[in-house]
Amino acid sequence: MQSSTPEEKKPGVYTYLSQWPIYSLAWSVRSDKPHRLAIGSYLEDYSNKVELVQFNYDTSDFTTDSRLFFDHPYAPTNLMFFPSEDTSNPDILATSGDYLRLWKIHDDRIELKSLLNNNKGSKFNSAITSFDWAVFDTQRVVTSSNDTTCTIWDIEREIVDTQLVAHDKEVYDISWGSFNVFASVSGDGSVRVFDLRDKERSTIIYENPIQACPLLRLEWNKFDPRYVATVGMDSNKVVILDIRIPTTPLLELCKHKGSVNAISWSPPIGGHLCSVGDDSRALIWDVVGPGFRSDGNGDVEPDMWYSSTAEINQVRWSCLDFEWIAISFLNKLQLLKN
Repeated sequence: MQSSTPEEKKPGVYTYLSQWPIYSLAWSVRSDKPHRLAIGSYLEDYSNKVELVQFNYDTSDFTTDSRLFFDHPYAPTNLMFFPSEDTSNPDILATSGDYLRLWKIHDDRIELKSLLNNNKGSKFNSAITSFDWAVFDTQRVVTSSNDTTCTIWDIEREIVDTQLVAHDKEVYDISWGSFNVFASVSGDGSVRVFDLRDKERSTIIYENPIQACPLLRLEWNKFDPRYVATVGMDSNKVVILDIRIPTTPLLELCKHKGSVNAISWSPPIGGHLCSVGDDSRALIWDVVGPGFRSDGNGDVEPDMWYSSTAEINQVRWSCLDFEWIAISFLNKLQLLKN
């Protein structure tokens, strides 16, 4: 099945119409699948969907295969492909929701490989709000949960490596920074950094100045690990942190006219950041590039911006082809070539 739409015939904008509202999305990292994405539905029903979409730049078409869809319990909160370009690695997609699941992708089907459950002794399980897969150690995935914990999984042995009570309230997002080091954000309004070599401690590097206001999004800059970006609930600001100077923001990006919903750092240098929000705009910022000036006055203007027709809920920058950014809103996946 092929699907493309002429409604967005702007240069460098390509639109795929899904059968369902889209919430989560991920770029493939395999070198033989540079323009493949996974998209997850956002339906209020128990049964949701994940589908693989292939973009052909030469024809400007999106191709899907009905055999490469699968049902997912609840809306997936995050999606990630196996984080390696090496095609000798297995072709695996990870999803989160009620559990962390690993799915094996074949040419003609997708099958469940693993369901990782750390609550086998209980009738109830806590929702997994997000996860991150370590590029530098593909055996480990770290998950965040609304039960205040973060869990490091050894996905090869399918066992828990470590579980930490990370925050005082729900943990909403999580991101690896380097080997053994990750950060998380929570309903308690803090960004905390954990080093697995000292599991008894964490370092608070930022607290939301708005009392009792959660931080919802976090992304550690994998390409320049000095920098972390975070976003608070109902906030139009993206807060940039320099981990060498904790507690004080390096910069606040304040040009969205509505709540920011998602953020993504650019590869391979990590100098740019894309943010999307309820104002229907995707803004690209030169945050730590050559022209960056840390004046802290909130008047930094985005380098580029793109306007959609509805609130944008997700963004992902391609790690293989750095000119491509994927965004989602309503039932539309859009690829932006910058």
